[in-house]
Parts: sequence; C-alpha cells; structure tokens
Amino acid sequence: MKIAVYPGSFDPVTNGHIDIINRSAKIFDKLIVGVLKNPNKTPMFSIEERIDMLKRVTKDISNVEVLGFSGLLVNFMKENNASVIIKGLRMISDFEYEFQMALMNKKLDDNIETLFMMTSSQYAYLSSSLIKEVAQFGGCLKGLVPDELIPIIIKRAK
Repeated sequence: MKIAVYPGSFDPVTNGHIDIINRSAKIFDKLIVGVLKNPNKTPMFSIEERIDMLKRVTKDISNVEVLGFSGLLVNFMKENNASVIIKGLRMISDFEYEFQMALMNKKLDDNIETLFMMTSSQYAYLSSSLIKEVAQFGGCLKGLVPDELIPIIIKRAK
C-alpha cells in the first residue's frame, strides 16, 4: 500500500488545499492529511478545530485520513508507514523553501520522497494568511474556502 502525507498548518483549510487533497487521493492508496501543531506560530484555530474542519470537508474521500502531529515530519511519516510527502506549490516563490525542506527530509530519512504538485491555477493566489485577512476585514470568502466553513471562519475572525 502506497501511503502519502500532505502536511500543513491548514489554518484555515482553503480550496487550494482541497484541490491538492483531491488530486493526491487519486494517486495514492491512502492519503494522510497531517495537521501540524507548530509551537512557533499562534494559529487562529486550535489543532483540534483544524482537524475537525478537514475531516468535515474530506468525509466523502474514502482513502483520506486526517491526523495531527508535532515534531519532525519524517518521524510522523515513519509512525504511519508513509513514504511520500505531498507539497503543494502555488508560485515559484514557494519552491525555494519547499525544495530546502525536501532536501532536509531526504537527509533525515533517505526512504522518503517528496512530490511537488502544482496547485490548480484558479487557486494559485490563495493562502491561509490571506483568507484570515479577508475574513477579518469582512470580505467575501465564497470560492476561497469550502462553503460549510465560511461561517466558522467569519465568526472566529471577528
């Protein structure tokens, strides 16, 4: 069974994230969406809330599992018998940082590969940071995040 992990903070999950999840789930037997608890960031949503939101919007994708983690991604990969990291790239500016991370992960565990997947062009400008900013200033989130999450995000942004 080929297992991949799509890691991220998903604070909040965007339609760009969902795009990568849907496309990755078609390639791998199992896709684990790894929600990172990063001690260096102050998220808008708790890790439990982010996991819950992702479970809601991926419930109809049978081979997707949503799990939280902290620490090194390679350790999380080993714990879940995963061998491929999925990284979504929006713009060329994402590549430099993600390439550096891929090389470090490869150094830490030579059995792990990183697959870079380009986000569909309609979502290339999306980021969780932009979503939070739009929500905080009362902008429209339609088409940017899953519809069922819009009220949750707006309520938290106030």
